[in-house]
Amino acid sequence: MKMDHEQMDHDMADMGGDTMMHGGHMMHMGNLKQKFWVSLILTLPIILLTPMMGIRLPFQLTFTGSDWIVLVIATFLFIYGGKPFLQGAQMELAERKPAMMTLIAMGISVAYIYSLWAFIANHFLANVPHQMDFFWELATLITIMLLGHWVEMNAISSAGSAVEKMAALLPGQAHVLQADGSLQDVALDQLQTEQQVVVKAGEKIPADGQIVAGQSAVNESLVTGEAKLVEKTTGMPVIGGAVNGAGTLTIKVTGTGETGYLSQVMKLVQQAQQHKSAAENLADKVASWLFYAATTIGLLTFIVWLALSGLNVALERTVTVLVIACPHALGLAIPLVVARSTSLGATHGLLLRNRNALEAAKQIDTVLMDKTGTLTAGDFKVNAVVAFGEQTQNQVLTTLAALEANSSHPLAAGILAAARAQEITVPTAKNVKQLSGVGLQGSVAGVDYAIVTAAYLEQQQIDYDQKAYQKLAAQGNSLSFLVQANQVLGLVAQGDQIKPNARDFIQQLRAQGINPVMLTGDNQQAAAVVAQQLGITDFHAQLLPEDKAKMVAQYQAQGHQVLMVGDGVNDAPSLAAAEIGVAIGAGTDVAIDSADVVLVRSDPADILNFLSLARRTMRKMVQNLWWGAGYNILALPLAAGVLAPIGIILSPAVGAILMSLSTVVVAINALTLKLK
Repeated sequence: MKMDHEQMDHDMADMGGDTMMHGGHMMHMGNLKQKFWVSLILTLPIILLTPMMGIRLPFQLTFTGSDWIVLVIATFLFIYGGKPFLQGAQMELAERKPAMMTLIAMGISVAYIYSLWAFIANHFLANVPHQMDFFWELATLITIMLLGHWVEMNAISSAGSAVEKMAALLPGQAHVLQADGSLQDVALDQLQTEQQVVVKAGEKIPADGQIVAGQSAVNESLVTGEAKLVEKTTGMPVIGGAVNGAGTLTIKVTGTGETGYLSQVMKLVQQAQQHKSAAENLADKVASWLFYAATTIGLLTFIVWLALSGLNVALERTVTVLVIACPHALGLAIPLVVARSTSLGATHGLLLRNRNALEAAKQIDTVLMDKTGTLTAGDFKVNAVVAFGEQTQNQVLTTLAALEANSSHPLAAGILAAARAQEITVPTAKNVKQLSGVGLQGSVAGVDYAIVTAAYLEQQQIDYDQKAYQKLAAQGNSLSFLVQANQVLGLVAQGDQIKPNARDFIQQLRAQGINPVMLTGDNQQAAAVVAQQLGITDFHAQLLPEDKAKMVAQYQAQGHQVLMVGDGVNDAPSLAAAEIGVAIGAGTDVAIDSADVVLVRSDPADILNFLSLARRTMRKMVQNLWWGAGYNILALPLAAGVLAPIGIILSPAVGAILMSLSTVVVAINALTLKLK
């Protein structure tokens, strides 16, 4: 996994760095900023020395040899500035999906090749009438298209790669313990299960494993989303990528390569991202239609005018059609709106990382969100401690606090706060291990205990006081049981506070025809109470962390368009798989990089702002696409000469004026975008 990441970085460096998604492909654009500025500088002398579709502007000039200067500069500009579009067109045509890149490539190629022919004809072919060139259009088209792509990419420059971030969580090498007690540094891809590795203070844990010696505090924020250190000692599991604290650990490797936790998550994220990136955006659809329309009209134009007026006129009219088909405004129609939308989002606590999310928002009919920390404050308070048998409430709370002392779970914080409030001296627990989706286990004063859920008790067929459980759960409490030797010693009931604006948020989602779905690992009764208070009818309780991705797939299989809210590495696959993934700003980098939208203020109510912004942005996009490409409905037939029998033909000069006007209108329209 690490080697793949390094190879990817190497390939990216070779390609120049900047990449964009087009038609489901990651397209390497080179250094767009550099290409734009170089192309702009080269465009200026062309604007000064050559007319715009035959219109000689007041500031233009010519002198002996100026045509040669234009030819040399335009040739370099076509090769250097046009390279990203020519490569992109090659990719689109290989997939038989011509879109924006193909349309741009057609426009600049036709403009250059015809202009080269015009130069040769004007300078070396005496019997050929003077030919109009399109060097002005070539230069401005390349420069404006580079500007549009740079603006768009710059607007979403915060978008990183979740897969890269996950790969970077792992170190390059592992210190493998040899039979003689020495350490040998081994590349990560050569690490094998059952080997023992030593992790020194401050180092990243190289692979999933189990501690066989040592004690330390480990930062597992990649899983929990919280940066709190978790005490680890002999027998406890660790996850590759977690950061070791001050101690030294010896770990027996249990998972490497594709069997490791991070690798499994990476694979799910990659699969989900590949599926999502295949979605064709609106601009590409319009460009695809324009390509086919321009190609068809251009071919008919050439055939008809060849028969009527000969080769020279047929070529000029055909080239005019094909150049007009790729208006400058089309290159700015979407990027300017995206840039404006991204800026507005940032001022309202939203980071827009994926343009396609704006288009997908109008189809969203289901929002999946976790209960704790999203709809509730995540600040649990102990409402009741119940002791069974010979145990006292104080003894139950003391044992619970001892086991939870090193946990970062919100429930643990509530228990420890209750113990402090009663001034309980908390003993040290040993051999504490997490029970995934269940609780934890460990020993206190030499006695083994476990903190588990009701679902675990039922699964293990352990008897418990169901009346007490039902009564407390019905009040909306989260319940945990203290167990020793398959006997329930007591339980603790904790309540979480619903966020002040959560109910209003749910009501507004419903008003927009969107079904809010609550996901929680809590018990069914507690989940039902919270759902009732919030007005949620669709909820799923007693979920394990990995069940979130399954829930996304389940709703999608039913035909729903899903928006998923999450904050941890375990949320990354579901965030990537959902039509729109929304990450809580306080979550992990991996979750954020898997998401399409980030809530900077960690307030789920900002989802409403995103949906509103998305609707308004899409409206502006459609308007701009009409201004940028819609005029072709009129311009292409006129340029082709449909009305020539009655003396009306769109001259290249008029086409150039219309093209310029549409560009100005597109820019002004984008700037009028507002959130409210």
